[in-house]
Amino acid sequence: MRSAQLITEMYDAMSAALGPSDWWPGDTPFEIAIGAILTQNTNWKNVEKAIDNLKNSKMLSPEAMHALAPKELAELIRPAGYYNIKTKRIRNFLEFLNAEADYDFESLKIQDLDELRPKILKVNGVGPETADSILLYALEKPTFVIDTYTFRLMDRHGQVWEDMNYHELQSLFMDALPEDVAVYNEYHALIVRIGKGWCKKKAGLCDTCPLKSFLD
Repeated sequence: MRSAQLITEMYDAMSAALGPSDWWPGDTPFEIAIGAILTQNTNWKNVEKAIDNLKNSKMLSPEAMHALAPKELAELIRPAGYYNIKTKRIRNFLEFLNAEADYDFESLKIQDLDELRPKILKVNGVGPETADSILLYALEKPTFVIDTYTFRLMDRHGQVWEDMNYHELQSLFMDALPEDVAVYNEYHALIVRIGKGWCKKKAGLCDTCPLKSFLD
């Protein structure tokens, strides 16, 4: 089966089996962007604790967070792990946001994806996955997010070759799918749900997976 056909049919199968994902969680686009940075190398429950700390301290705004001393910010986001590293990354992002948009995060939406993505990738500590998560989920830009779950799932379905990189796998999806923010959003969310529920590091749950028919 061709990659494009497989990708389309897998989406239909996951959607039919699992239903809508309603993802990514967050009350505001800025909160979603901060969550994308905090979720690096940790699970979402820990991110939620850090976000709650920021909310309870009334610090979940660009200006307030940037005004915090690094030690104070690190303490608030401590539950997310690697808090000193993530403090630096968040501050780097806030400095970008200040310089680029005078802290007005949502004003970034007026920029084209091809213009904005390279700027976000220049922020120290923001790699392709985090940048695309911010662009797709917070700024509603049509870019597909690739993560560990995506690589694992597509590898088990014979779509990953040796030394395949982030952008090569991303291109498989973006070439196969319509350029649609809602579709990209839902597809990635479905992959995460499959990864957490069935397609784990250690194989063994394939017989009950909604995508089991694609392994034949």
